[in-house]
Amino acid sequence: MSPRTRRDILRLSALAAVAVPLAACRTGYSADPDPLTLLAEQATADAAAANALASGSSTEAGLARQVAAARTEHARALQAEVDRLNRPKAAVQVVNPAGNGLAGLKQRLATAREQAEKLVPGLERYRAGLVAAVAAGCAGLQQLDDKLGPGTDPGPVVPSASVVPEESVAPLQKALDAEHAAVWVYGLVSAFLPSNYVAGVTDGSREHQDRRDACVRMLDAAGATPDGPEPAYITPKPVTDGVSAKSVVATAESDAAAAWAGVLDGTDDKALRAVALTALLGSARRGTRWRQAAGESPAVIALIGMTGTQPN
Repeated sequence: MSPRTRRDILRLSALAAVAVPLAACRTGYSADPDPLTLLAEQATADAAAANALASGSSTEAGLARQVAAARTEHARALQAEVDRLNRPKAAVQVVNPAGNGLAGLKQRLATAREQAEKLVPGLERYRAGLVAAVAAGCAGLQQLDDKLGPGTDPGPVVPSASVVPEESVAPLQKALDAEHAAVWVYGLVSAFLPSNYVAGVTDGSREHQDRRDACVRMLDAAGATPDGPEPAYITPKPVTDGVSAKSVVATAESDAAAAWAGVLDGTDDKALRAVALTALLGSARRGTRWRQAAGESPAVIALIGMTGTQPN
């Protein structure tokens, strides 16, 4: 069997957002205030606070600039969605912490992530994916420096106790494919990284193995045949040294995040959404650390897993 191509596996972001039935895109008018308004205004306030600290060449200013850029992107995407549905306006109260400097930004990121995570279970599919990406972006920012985090560890993926709906089988298979690829990548890079990365590689490999096993169990329970791993996967660039090894791991994490975002886009099942959100947060956090170690900029993907396609 020939190796899968890069198009097939390590760039899953285009494939992860599987087609959503039109019935799932609830775009009709609602008389209820939009719950995303608070998230949008909180992101705007956070970006302003970060921009106020972003001048200069200090490490703190550099961190503030990264927070400002990501939260500005969050505000833009959230406000566009609020404007799209144009629900009744309601006064919201953003959280402005008492802390100054990076301590204040740390509190802001924790607040914004918590606000977003709480909304994911009950939102329409596209909105659930968007808000989960915002939460994951905040989780990634928390990994930049201890002064901003580290943030709450989402913990291991636990298989859903309920049977996966039939419409969710295809996106879950894509998540399984991404997990197979990630496990393989972690095995590949271990030969190119120094000894101080052993713990990180071991932890990452174990996390993806657990996710892989969870996918298999959920697919088995749904009566589907889980995809098996390929003998090998083609990386975007040859892995020849430590830097290229770190970069390919970062890519595997972003591809896994994109695949799990596809699961969020493909289900209304709250239990499966919880599984997907946990995996998305985990890959966002781990991917930030690997991108940072590889010297990539930006180190944080603001809306990881999002394809940028809104429902009509």
